[in-house]
Amino acid sequence: MGLDTATDREIWTYAADQGYMIVSKDSDFRQLAFLLGPPPKAVWLRAGNGSTATIAELLHSSVDILARFMASDEEALLVLPNPEG
Repeated sequence: MGLDTATDREIWTYAADQGYMIVSKDSDFRQLAFLLGPPPKAVWLRAGNGSTATIAELLHSSVDILARFMASDEEALLVLPNPEG
């Protein structure tokens, strides 16, 4: 997508324009969700230094929550906590 050197704001704009949701461990996207609101929607993963497998499991186990979040017209941010506490 050519966004490897993009700023957070550029990623936000691209996601909004393309109808994407941002999933990140970066709290900057949390702040943009509060500041700008949707679109796009942002999912903040509170997984610390979790492995790719841990993050994949977190997302897989949260499919119903993610679907409800995407269906909401009002919510801008979903926080998914670290599954390991």
